Amino acid sequence: MKNRLHFKKITDYHKFVNIAAPAHPLISLVDYSEVQYPSTIESIQWMQDYYTIGLKRNIPYKMFYGQQSYDFDEGIMTFIAPKQVMSLVNNPNIHHNPTGYLLCIHPDFLWNTNLATYIQQYPFFGYTVNEALFLSEKEEQQMIEILQNIEKEYQSTIDQFSSKIIIAQLELLLHYAERFYERQFITRNKSNHQVLGQLERLLTNYFNDAHALENGLPTVHYVANELHLSPNYLSSLLKTLTGQSTQQHIHDKLIEKAKEKLSTTQQTVSQIAYSLGFERPASFTKLFKTKTEMSPMEFRKEFH
Repeated sequence: MKNRLHFKKITDYHKFVNIAAPAHPLISLVDYSEVQYPSTIESIQWMQDYYTIGLKRNIPYKMFYGQQSYDFDEGIMTFIAPKQVMSLVNNPNIHHNPTGYLLCIHPDFLWNTNLATYIQQYPFFGYTVNEALFLSEKEEQQMIEILQNIEKEYQSTIDQFSSKIIIAQLELLLHYAERFYERQFITRNKSNHQVLGQLERLLTNYFNDAHALENGLPTVHYVANELHLSPNYLSSLLKTLTGQSTQQHIHDKLIEKAKEKLSTTQQTVSQIAYSLGFERPASFTKLFKTKTEMSPMEFRKEFH
């Protein structure tokens, strides 16, 4: 039986896993060794209205983010944003005792701070195919110290500086995570280059199979969804590997296809523009000129 739950408050989660109520209603550091999911439940699915940052070891279950599994093979840190569906499935063949921490932050805690406006821009809060963040022992200790500093601050007497200090520590943790994830992108060459190959095939097929004519220009969201990645994750990965965003890759493939049609067919510029998904030929001409420093007709004249 799969139980579908909705944790609106951090307190709701504390109650469900049978731990003491949080010291602060909007932020809590949970000792993961104390978490006790109901033993009668084989699988759990939930949505939460708050952010969680997990640093866990010895996970005795399979974790799913949406419909995709979360890869814990090497990594130990996870980042989940509000309103995202999570699932846990117990693995009876694993008998580990999990350890680590789970930091829960309600969006209300971030009100009136700069972090409130840009926290979801961190790509690791948006994966739909996921891999946990790998850390060295030294890096893990760095993260643990930051988490514990946050806990000490909200457990102390609250004053006018408390929120600022906690936000500063949280920003520090996210900056480190961004650095470590970028390194992970670079070092996982095999899987990363598989994504590049998949992207190349996806765009080639899109422009070859009349999808553009029927559905318009491919969007970043469409491409990311087809690759089972979030838009932010995909763009971060491509930026790291190639120095170009997803949108730039789409434009490059579009211009490549346009050049092919201009040099090998008798189609008019307007026909080519519509076949590539443009609603107005003028928009196609403008992009082509921006990318090639010549108009479509000037390019065609070089071949005729």
